[in-house]
Amino acid sequence: MPTVSAEVTIAASLDEVYALARDIEAFPQFMEDVREVNILEMSPERQVSHWVGVIKEFGRTIVWTEEDFWNEADHTCQFSQTEGDFTSYEGSWAFEGDATSTHARLTVTYEYKVPLIGALIQGLLQKKVQQNCQAMLDAIKAKAESS
Repeated sequence: MPTVSAEVTIAASLDEVYALARDIEAFPQFMEDVREVNILEMSPERQVSHWVGVIKEFGRTIVWTEEDFWNEADHTCQFSQTEGDFTSYEGSWAFEGDATSTHARLTVTYEYKVPLIGALIQGLLQKKVQQNCQAMLDAIKAKAESS
């Protein structure tokens, strides 16, 4: 299964960046490829959410439900798809920093099997997932640094 990761340094406090990342329902407001996120279940450490993403290059949406486990003390999150369009989808967020700067990393491991999909399409999909991870972090960076 392909794994992609992206990282960025943000000129904002660790607590602010972590709070922005954890507020996933707000993602569609400032992330172009995220059409909708709805929280289905929520506790301090765990949430279940339903996502609708857009893959413009393929002219389609991709839908999934994921379970997130947030660790406030470590400023991390582990997530995995519980159902949806991916064959397999899981990953992690990690944040390190202080009162003025935060380093954020997003890692995603996925599998997306579609009958008759060729190696070329799989390569394009991997590139798109990589771009999407970076775009999510860049959007959080822009939002945090504009506050």
